[in-house]
Amino acid sequence: MAYQFDFGQVVSGEYGQWLVSGLVTTLHISAISIVLSLALGTCIAVLRLSKVRPLVWFSASYTEFFRNTPLLVQIFFWYFGSYNVLPNVVNEWLYQRDFEFACGVIALTVYTSAFIAEEIRSGIFSIPKNQLEASRACGLSFTQAMAYVILPQAFRVIIPPLISQFLNLIKNSSLVMTIGVMDLTYMARQIEAHTFHGFEAFTVSTAMYLCISLLVSLGVNLYNRRVLRVRSH
Repeated sequence: MAYQFDFGQVVSGEYGQWLVSGLVTTLHISAISIVLSLALGTCIAVLRLSKVRPLVWFSASYTEFFRNTPLLVQIFFWYFGSYNVLPNVVNEWLYQRDFEFACGVIALTVYTSAFIAEEIRSGIFSIPKNQLEASRACGLSFTQAMAYVILPQAFRVIIPPLISQFLNLIKNSSLVMTIGVMDLTYMARQIEAHTFHGFEAFTVSTAMYLCISLLVSLGVNLYNRRVLRVRSH
């Protein structure tokens, strides 16, 4: 007997609400992780360019470790071992909230921030060195020169690779289902288990991921063009 496709069953009623709930969770965890990974990645990139050896060693070790270990392993690492790594105060705060969600955010943040740090560092290297020297000569500290002179120019250069990292984070967020976060992939899997229409469920979830990625790419590109247009005037 031929397989009967039934997309209506997976997008309507209770199952449709599951997909919407999973979509909201995916957007939530992705948005938080994008903001945190961008902030952390910027800090790591600046630390690696400082002249303090311990900070350089720490930032270099950070980027190499998290870039060269699988994200899924890191998710399990934070889920099963956070109580051994993080301070007790932090662990108590996490357990009072959605622990699985928090571990997913931590894993996505530290993993993506390592890649973002390298993108930012390459952007900084594209800025002529005399601009940093001139900033220091004007009385700015290293941190002030980075914040007000170098980083704003570097971010304009690295917009395309930053978009790629943001999109990778959104797609990688599907892995948090392995620790029980009820994201879009998790809900698609639940619908498949209840209806045996796995093709339809994952087709719809794939289309949702595609829409999210296209909207993020479009939004960042529009922002970049607007900033460039304003600065050109």
